[in-house]
Amino acid sequence: MKHDVHGSRLGEVVDPEDIGTSPGDNPTMGDVIAERLSRRDLAKGLLAVSAIAAAGPAAALPAVQRTPYRPNTTPHFRFTELAAGHDEDDHVAEGYDADILIRWGDKVLSDAPAFDPQNQSAAAQAKQFGYNNDFLGYIPLARDPHDPDWCNGLSEHGLLVVNHEYTDADLMLPVASPVTQAVVDIEMAAHGGSVLEVKKHSGKWHVVHGSPYARRITATTEMAISGPAAGNAKLKTSADPTGRKVYGMLNNCAGGVTPWGTWLTCEENFNGYFSDPSASLTGHPNEASFRRYGIPGNSFRWDTFYDRFDIKKEPNEANRFGWVIEIDPFDPTSTPIKRTALGRFKHEGAENIVNRDGRLVVYMGDDERFDYVYKFVTEGKVDRTHRARNRDLLDKGILYVARFGADGTGTWLPLVYGQGPLNAANGFASQGDVLIETRRAADLLGATRMDRPEDVEASKISGKIYVALTNNSRRTAAQVDAANPRASNLFGHIIEITPDYRDHAATTFTWEILVTCGNPLDPAVGASFNPATTENGWFGMPDNVAVDSHGRLWVATDGQNADSTGRADGLWALETKGPARGTAKHFYHVPTDAEMCGPRFTPDLETLFLAVQHPGEDSSFDDPSTRWPDFQDGVPPRPSVVVITKKGGGKIAF
Repeated sequence: MKHDVHGSRLGEVVDPEDIGTSPGDNPTMGDVIAERLSRRDLAKGLLAVSAIAAAGPAAALPAVQRTPYRPNTTPHFRFTELAAGHDEDDHVAEGYDADILIRWGDKVLSDAPAFDPQNQSAAAQAKQFGYNNDFLGYIPLARDPHDPDWCNGLSEHGLLVVNHEYTDADLMLPVASPVTQAVVDIEMAAHGGSVLEVKKHSGKWHVVHGSPYARRITATTEMAISGPAAGNAKLKTSADPTGRKVYGMLNNCAGGVTPWGTWLTCEENFNGYFSDPSASLTGHPNEASFRRYGIPGNSFRWDTFYDRFDIKKEPNEANRFGWVIEIDPFDPTSTPIKRTALGRFKHEGAENIVNRDGRLVVYMGDDERFDYVYKFVTEGKVDRTHRARNRDLLDKGILYVARFGADGTGTWLPLVYGQGPLNAANGFASQGDVLIETRRAADLLGATRMDRPEDVEASKISGKIYVALTNNSRRTAAQVDAANPRASNLFGHIIEITPDYRDHAATTFTWEILVTCGNPLDPAVGASFNPATTENGWFGMPDNVAVDSHGRLWVATDGQNADSTGRADGLWALETKGPARGTAKHFYHVPTDAEMCGPRFTPDLETLFLAVQHPGEDSSFDDPSTRWPDFQDGVPPRPSVVVITKKGGGKIAF
């Protein structure tokens, strides 16, 4: 989700998602050329190209042909489309309000000081809303949070859980260079997450100040490590010889909410926080694993003041990051738990669904070029009547990685110690080892190398699963395959998966490409949208996806800008059924240089929470490209949560 990490303090810009550490000789489904760019979709009349990049560079593609289609007379999304564009402000479709709920630096804890951009401190930031809000989870707040019917609670009163992914000191602080311990401490306090109590009153939402649920989690919050990797020798450090306790969570991107009301928050580009002043991995005890994860990333210089971020002084500390963390938002004194059974990689999210047999299935993407799509199936079943019985449900189960077949079928491959190549001969001594080195284990199984798999979400209405593949500029024509059909894929695509027998625990599935993204009128791009899509409706770089309570798909983007697309990132509605399938419609866009994160609906569909991340990125505190949302001299741009409601009330897009 995060793209560029500013390295101004190091004299360079590092892109932790462009490392491409997946081994080049890993199978790409038997070197299959793109035989199947969603044949069913082509028959339904999408804008498409007749040949894909395996036959040559994208620029050589033939002109786009419009094929006849039956007009969609009953669209699922009813709103006046927003014009695509970019400027200093955010914009929403006509008939809707976009209000600021909370901004970076606003109070979370009751004793937090007022935000003072010229005089920031770690102590203040640890009580204020953190930087670069990303994932949003809304949990209805019933009268009794232990009530088994809590999930049927109110759509106007709940808990909002928020990830704070990363910091940009040059944009946040009046003086960021040279690096000082005070700056590092502010950055560490601005990471993590926030728990907010939110309530709607007289048609407007506000944060409930003084809430007993309010909480800030930072890069120094104590956390437990559980599951098969807990206590593993590779997780032991001088500060924690048990391998069961760690301080903080890093680069938390997307996430999920469990059926029992806990928050799953996911560590993504954790490699950037670990450094090696000697710039050499040779002879390091974790050399092979670190190379696969892009460690050291050297994006932050926290090692200057804290030895745990120096991979020579603490060779195992980096192994303690890259996990899914479960947090109970109803108990601000509870200890967050890193659930190692779900694997270690650059987790984009952990959206989940209760399978028909009662087990929980968690879908995840590893957000890097040429990495993989995963799912985790619990051993036990969700207990909907006794919340506490689900406490350790995520510690036991099977982690799978996906292989996509050229014929539109697919297989989930189990990452289980002792099965196939996951054995001592390949350096695995236990299931804990397999999970600590999830990427290398998936390599050995021959999983399909994807174009930056980000959010993966299942529809509770249709049972289908949507995978957002953001882009992959490094894929060559020789590496094209059916699931990744474009070389130098700058704009990404979305895959739709159908579990066999509508069973999310099944190890087989069918799949097809829903849309390939970018401008469909540019033949060099090779995009495929329904011809009903307007010039404002197409998008590129899909990142987060959301399926609302009516089963409709919404897509948030990351990476669009004036240079690549002529439009800002934002939120699009995307039809998935009937003759309108593949039609996209523009609903909201962020201010310049910002990214669209979230999105999250209330159960009644009358409120949509959005996270606007890094407005003004690639500029500076003194001369930002926007001062959104305050637009006050001396106040830098502030990542914020936006609340969308319909003027006069009612369901969104109805």
